[in-house]
Amino acid sequence: MSKTDNVIRKTAFWDKHRATLFNDRQRKVINKLFDGFEGKLNSSKWYKINHCSQDTANRDSKDLINKGIL
Repeated sequence: MSKTDNVIRKTAFWDKHRATLFNDRQRKVINKLFDGFEGKLNSSKWYKINHCSQDTANRDSKDLINKGIL
């Protein structure tokens, strides 16, 4: 997939979810996923990316799952 395709997909995602509430940590991870995140995303990687607790990482990711994002 080209860089242009990624930009288009990312823009379309944020346009579609304009009214969805995300916290800063969730936005950061979602953007990393669009920008070429390698490997599987898990709570350990989440808290390392965001410098937060494991519990916060779990709550953030569960919230995205409940919203149908992940």
